[in-house]
Amino acid sequence: MGNRLTQIATRTGDAGTTGLGNNHRVSKNSLRVHAMGDVDELNSHIGLLLCEEMPADLRALLVEIQHQLFNLGGELSIPGYELLKAEAVLALDEALARYNEQLPRLVEFILPAGNRAAAQAHVCRTVARRAERQVVALGNEEAINEAPRQYLNRLSDLMFVLARVLNRMHGGDDIYWKSERLRQAGTV
Repeated sequence: MGNRLTQIATRTGDAGTTGLGNNHRVSKNSLRVHAMGDVDELNSHIGLLLCEEMPADLRALLVEIQHQLFNLGGELSIPGYELLKAEAVLALDEALARYNEQLPRLVEFILPAGNRAAAQAHVCRTVARRAERQVVALGNEEAINEAPRQYLNRLSDLMFVLARVLNRMHGGDDIYWKSERLRQAGTV
């Protein structure tokens, strides 16, 4: 990734191709470009989530995730290159355990709702799942490292947990799906 952008409007993509980090051109509809785009979209949604009020430790975690997603995108843009390290996956595992530990046990599925920060975390969760599916599809066609797939899998789980944490920030709670099971049990 020695080349840095100095000009944004190059017009080199007008024919439906884009340049990878290794200077090869591929279709903008390739699996690799779809995966890169979904990771970029996820990073943008996390940037939007960072506009919300949240504890400093959570903010620092999300900023670090943005950096790691940039590494992941860079790795996807250079076939055969490794930028995202296994330590990044372990850091998500640790954050997942730390934040999940403080939450009550779920009794049913929850809706992707609540306060605006929690709802945005759910958007991040779903985009992470889509990015993960794209990386899996790419891995079915080309050799890729394990860390990108693992990172996106853990990140989607973490965003679910963080949505629950953010819903509780000001005394809120999860919004449970009004399932038949809960209705029969008399809890909704």
